[in-house]
Amino acid sequence: MKKSITRALPLAVLALAVTAGAVVAQESAGMPQATRLAEQNLRPYWHVFAAYALVILVVGGWAVSIARRLKAIEERLVD
Repeated sequence: MKKSITRALPLAVLALAVTAGAVVAQESAGMPQATRLAEQNLRPYWHVFAAYALVILVVGGWAVSIARRLKAIEERLVD
């Protein structure tokens, strides 16, 4: 366990450095990022939000289905 933490720490620091470099590069590319984000319109992406909602509902239903089946199995084992 200790070896995996010592291996993961340098990778996490490297990923943080790369991310920070990307943010600095975006900010220096002209218009500040906050202004560009404020000008965006997400209306054309309504279908993406609908798809995510559908997937969340399906996964939630699947979890409920698994819970019901496990409950039925537990009840059969108790009897």
